[in-house]
Formats: sequence, C-alpha cells, structure tokens
Amino acid sequence: MVIPSHDEQEEKNYPQGTELLDSRIGRIDDLLKEKLERAFHKQTSKVRLHDIAKIACEHSPIDLAYAASHLPPNVRPVLYENLPNRDAKIKFLVNTDSDTRLTLFRHLDDLELKKIFNSIPLDEAVWIIEDMPERRFRWLMDQIDSKKAGRIRELKKHDRKSAGRLMTAEFFAFTMDMTIGEAAAYIRDNPRIDFAKGIFILNHAGELQGYVPTRNMMINPSHTPLRQVMRPVLHKVTAEATREEVIDIVERYRISSLPVVDIDNYLIGVISHEDVVEAMEGLADETIARMAGTNEKFTSHDPIIRRFLTRAPWLIVTLLAGLVNVGVMSSFQKHEGGILTFALFFVPLITGMSGNIGLQCSTVLVRIMAMGGLSIGSRREIIVKELMSGFFTGGLFGIGCGLIVYLLDMTTGGVLGSATPGAVAAIVSIGLIGGCFAGTILGVFSPLFFARIGVDPAISAGPIVTAFNDFLSMTIYFLIAWGVSTLFF
Repeated sequence: MVIPSHDEQEEKNYPQGTELLDSRIGRIDDLLKEKLERAFHKQTSKVRLHDIAKIACEHSPIDLAYAASHLPPNVRPVLYENLPNRDAKIKFLVNTDSDTRLTLFRHLDDLELKKIFNSIPLDEAVWIIEDMPERRFRWLMDQIDSKKAGRIRELKKHDRKSAGRLMTAEFFAFTMDMTIGEAAAYIRDNPRIDFAKGIFILNHAGELQGYVPTRNMMINPSHTPLRQVMRPVLHKVTAEATREEVIDIVERYRISSLPVVDIDNYLIGVISHEDVVEAMEGLADETIARMAGTNEKFTSHDPIIRRFLTRAPWLIVTLLAGLVNVGVMSSFQKHEGGILTFALFFVPLITGMSGNIGLQCSTVLVRIMAMGGLSIGSRREIIVKELMSGFFTGGLFGIGCGLIVYLLDMTTGGVLGSATPGAVAAIVSIGLIGGCFAGTILGVFSPLFFARIGVDPAISAGPIVTAFNDFLSMTIYFLIAWGVSTLFF
C-alpha cells in the first residue's frame, strides 16, 4: 500500500480545475508559496526559523527556487540559509531567477561564496555568474581554483547567445588507442563530470574523430579499443555559432550532446540537450515578449513604475501612430456627408480584419524562421503561399462582408441611412479587400525586412508594425471610399 506524503495530502485540498490552469507543478508552487508566507509571518523569530528549516528539508531545492521568486527580496536569503547542505544551495542558485541570485550574491559572505564556486560545476558557474556584480566577480576569480577560474573567464568571453556560452568545458575525451576498460576507470575516478554529456574520441593531435555511445561502452569487452566502437561525428559547431543554430541542429537531428570545435577541429566544449532546452526556454521568452511589445522581466514584487517604464516606449509608438490616424481621418472632413459619413462606422472592422490577417502572416513566417525552415531555396515558395493565402482570405471576407452590408441595408429599409445601398456595400467590400491586402503585404515582408537588418523578426508581430498596419489600411480604406463615392455621386 502506498501512503501519500504530507504534501500530496495538502494538494488534495485544492480544487481540481482545468488541467492547463491547475497543473500538478502549479499546485506545488502554490502550496510552497502558502507555506512560506505562513512561516515568515510567525510572531516569534524562533518559531519562524524552525518552520522555514523544516520546509527547506521537506521540499526539493528546485521547487523552493521557483517559490522564492514570489517572496519579498529581503526574506529570500533566509530561505537559502536554511537549505540542508551545499548541494541543495547550488541547485537553488542555479534554478532560481536572476533577481533572487542578485539578492543572494549581495547577502552571501566571501567565504560562503568561495565554497559555492569551488563546488559548482563549471557550466552552471558560468550560467549564474552573469548576475554577479563585476567587482565581486573579479575578486572571486582570484580566490577560487586558478584552473577553474581561467576556464570561467574563457567561457565568459563568448557572446551570451552563442554556442561558446552554452557549452561546458568539462567532458570526457579519450584517444582512439585507449580501451573501454581504461576509459571506464577514468570515468569512475572523475564522478563530478557528467557522464551523460557523451564520450568523444580524439587522435593523438587532439583533433575530434568521433564519439562512443554509452551502450557501446556497456556491451563490449573492456579490452576493446575505442576506435572499434566509435561512430563518426556528423554534426558540430564552432564557439561563434548562434544560439538559434545550435537549437536547429539539436532539434532536427535529435542529438543528445553537440561538440564544439575550433577552426582546427580541436574539441573545446560540449553542449548537452539540457543546455539546449534552457536556451529554447530563453529564446521563447524573448520572442513572446517582443511579439507583445515589451522586453519585460519582472517578479510579483517589482514596483508598478518599473513595469510602466518597460512598456511605455512601445506604447508611445502606438500613441503616435494613433494620432497620425486621427490626422488621416480629419483630412477627409471636407468630404463629410453622404456616403463617407457612413464609411466611418466601418473603420474598426477594416483595421481589425487587416491587422489580424497581417498578424497571422507575420506569426507564421516568424515561426518558420525560428525553426530554421526558411532557406534560400524555399523562401520564394513560402512567401508566395503566404501572400496568396492572405489575398484569398481578404478577398473572400471582403466580398462576404459587402454582401452582408447590402442585404442589411435592403431588408431594413435603409437602416444605414444611405439612399444607395450598393454604395456603402461597395465601399466596405472594396475597402476591406484593400486593407487586408495591405495587411498581408506588411505581415509577410516585415519579418524579412527586420531579419535583413539584423533585428529580431518577432518585432514584426509587435505594436510597432500593428500600429503601422492600422495607418496603412485605414488610409487605403478612405482613399477607396472617396474614389467609390465619386462614382455614385
């Protein structure tokens, strides 16, 4: 019989909602947050520290690392100090958010920081070092093991979004003449190096020749030379390769570990699948933020003014575009009256439809570009298909909307107030088609334009292009409305 743990019993007290909104991980986060808040609001410090220490021992440091981001910054070091051992503290540091790490680095004394970085794996040390003040970083590099400090400095030189920053310099690499038994003995003597990152084979000059799957190490006799069980390396990158290139290769070929070489084919690092998953999460966060028109990274305790300052620059562009749109509408005041008066009622419909069609086109292209599917050979075909899809959709909805407006005007006895029902219907139909065509062209070519000038194409789905699309589609609509009205009157 399986007896549920205390945490699982408490989780049952939470109502079972929609799975997408109330996952098991989400319930754990909520439970931990509630526990920690109760502990930190105890009346006496003695009881409070006892409860916090109990929580720190009962729960995974990874779960605690996520829960810490919801706590006030001044109490996060208290949670860290009550973790049971140094390994738990390292996991906490690696998995928590940047704000919590920055708070802890300011709080930790020099001796504790030195012990942490002497024990932490090299790739994880480089990962969290970015949140440390530069002066403290230089001091720390002078205090820890000189060999490790040199490797950290070397990795830190690479761009943050490059393969050189994703890779680790701790891996297993042997010459072809070594046997499986000799390699296995070396691996046993170095348990701190992750065996899952792969076993790579070099020639006597140090050049990369191949790799040995873990299965081959287990099923072959210990006296077998590594050259007999190794396989060729089909995919590798240089340290200057971008994060996107690494993700594309690992995802397409399902590689568990990707070697990083220099121009002479010397193995200088290895990128594991775990590192790629973290890079994908970071890339997804940045892409979604840019598509929403913000580079915002905040926690629940950040002040409102900080959120405002992050979002305001993008919204100012939208505000200015809206004022330009007002100018466009006011320029048609001299033509007010008759049909053009009723054309104003359909401005939200025109801008909404054209904006959504353009957003669909740009989102599809951004996704294809992010997945590495927009090659030189396929670019023309993809662009033509997106343009035709947008044109067909805009044309179909334009004709359909025009028919609906015409039928409404006819069946209701001129509810739109027009003596010529076909005039308003024609304006709306042709104007919607023109606006959707403009949105399609903008949605297709704006990601390509931004990519050409070296800017993230995800911005093409943000407020800047959306505001420009509103201006363009509304201008085209009014020009069409003015042109059609001259035919009827």
